[in-house]
Amino acid sequence: MKVIETGLPGCLVLEPKVFGDARGFFYESFNRDKLAAAGLSMQFVQGNVSRSSEGVLRGLHFQNPKAQGKLVSVLEGEVWDVAVDIRRGSPTFGQWEAVLLSAENKRHFWIPEGFAHGFVVLSAQALFTYLCTDTYAPEADAGIRWDDPELAIDWPISRPLLSDKDAKLPLLADLPRERLPEFVG
Repeated sequence: MKVIETGLPGCLVLEPKVFGDARGFFYESFNRDKLAAAGLSMQFVQGNVSRSSEGVLRGLHFQNPKAQGKLVSVLEGEVWDVAVDIRRGSPTFGQWEAVLLSAENKRHFWIPEGFAHGFVVLSAQALFTYLCTDTYAPEADAGIRWDDPELAIDWPISRPLLSDKDAKLPLLADLPRERLPEFVG
């Protein structure tokens, strides 16, 4: 497994070793010991799968309290995946990182607790999977507008398909400070 650092400390791209031939391919999508050897010790308690059509944008979502770290990947199709540091007091607060995830590149993106997360589907369909370090808690659910001008995320789409909930999310500046996770250095 190859670990690639991003511009946001803690957010990592993981490239598995893929074994393939004319019959197909095999790779480990998760190996606790190999991740621990790379300095990552994660305890997953929930796994999720979503299917979305081209142009669907989901996010930017987070939970606080009960923040979730997420190991995300794509089993079919292609998405542009985004993590935003929203931890109060973080030196990278408000900064974002994006990674192209696809069935072809087989990359995983590790998004630690305290980051908002979203993705947009670039292929006709995408089957997206993520492992979470905490369970979903409706009372802790929150989000930020995908097109927040302060964040200036360079989305590869200008008119995404959004849920009613995501279309009504507030700007980061409009969230009460105590609603955001706190940076623990």
